[in-house]
Amino acid sequence: MEKSSKKIENAHKATHSRRGFVKNSALLAGGAMLLPNMQMSGMVNVLGNKKLKLALVGCGGRGTGAAVQALNADENVELVAMADAFEDRLKNSLANISKAMGETKKVNVKEKNQFVGFDAAQKAMDLADVVILATPPGFRPQHFEYAINNGKHVFMEKPVATDVPGVRKVLAAAKLAKDKKLNVVVGLQRHYQDSYLAALEQLKNGAIGDIVSGQVYWNSAGVWVRERQPNQTELEYQMRNWYYFNWLCGDHILEQHIHNIDVANWFIGEYPISAQGMGGRQVRTGKDHGEIFDHHFVEYTYPSGAVIASQCRHQPETMSRVSEFFQGTKGTVSTEGNKARLKSHDGQILFDHRGKDDPNPYQVEHIKLFESIRNGGVIADAENGAKSTMSAIIGRMATYSGKVIKWDEAMQSNLKLVPDTLTWDSPAPVQPKADGTYEIPTPGKTVVL
Repeated sequence: MEKSSKKIENAHKATHSRRGFVKNSALLAGGAMLLPNMQMSGMVNVLGNKKLKLALVGCGGRGTGAAVQALNADENVELVAMADAFEDRLKNSLANISKAMGETKKVNVKEKNQFVGFDAAQKAMDLADVVILATPPGFRPQHFEYAINNGKHVFMEKPVATDVPGVRKVLAAAKLAKDKKLNVVVGLQRHYQDSYLAALEQLKNGAIGDIVSGQVYWNSAGVWVRERQPNQTELEYQMRNWYYFNWLCGDHILEQHIHNIDVANWFIGEYPISAQGMGGRQVRTGKDHGEIFDHHFVEYTYPSGAVIASQCRHQPETMSRVSEFFQGTKGTVSTEGNKARLKSHDGQILFDHRGKDDPNPYQVEHIKLFESIRNGGVIADAENGAKSTMSAIIGRMATYSGKVIKWDEAMQSNLKLVPDTLTWDSPAPVQPKADGTYEIPTPGKTVVL
């Protein structure tokens, strides 16, 4: 246990940015950690020193960072296979991972185990004990289903689907994963972050009573854009510029703001029963911005009667805020970065966490995954990952349609955004108009169910 604690202490040295992780990945130390919900006492290492084989599916910045984190999380894990739709992305990722891992000899991806194309994921997973799923999220349900059907432990990025049929597929696979005692960690890393865990403990102890309302935010300038290149097919262009197409990304309310919506669900202890809201495109309106909105405002109602106001925005030169704020019957709680504060309604500070030396939660989630695998435990994040994904999806449905979207009705939707099969000869699921722009959702007209 001393080794476990020592290694997690070093995790705080890593960057807190997922996409910027590779730049600092060499600073990470491998190992394990005890967190409040980990029952390690008396466990034995059921796998001994067995070398765990790792496969990376999705070789962008997030996948590259996750692979380095996984390799640093356990002393006897080896990257043996990689998969991506594009060879250049795979090669670049492999070079970055190898550089980050240095002389550790944990990277052993032979040429024959570097798989490219739409069937690459399955080939890579077949060679591994543990898989990282980090493709654009539209592909997540089919990859997760395959991994669980074939007995793999999984780390998968959020969100876990972009449409309701995908959510249902993940929920079914999540149940099977628990039956098979497979570990699944979802990249909603606040569940592995000291400040949020400390705040949650205070909430469980009744420090501010019952949460009745709240505000959650992801307001920023936006993310990258990848311009169309000569001779690209429409399908390749959309997959390269995936953030701006709903079948691949699900809009930024899902791909990014899911973190904050998930915190609301987690702290309240429920999932919303309905959503209504508004949104649109005012700033990010170019052809390269596909079909998604640049702002959303959603009002979520929960079974307890709690109401959460949700904001997300991708507009430069506007107020930036990534945080959560909740009102309870006896006080308030605010969370932002590694800070958490609870106050009474008269302004008295009840609890204040300022964890500048807290371990990096992006690393912790991998450490916990490998500890659980080694010790015969079962981490089962997939069901919550699917339901928080669904929470963001009903928010998108509400802003796109302008209607009240009820959870139970939405869960019955058969509107599929992602084709069951694709080849490079397939037409793109979304087609541009004659002027090169894409059809934008219109409240009052767009069908979402």
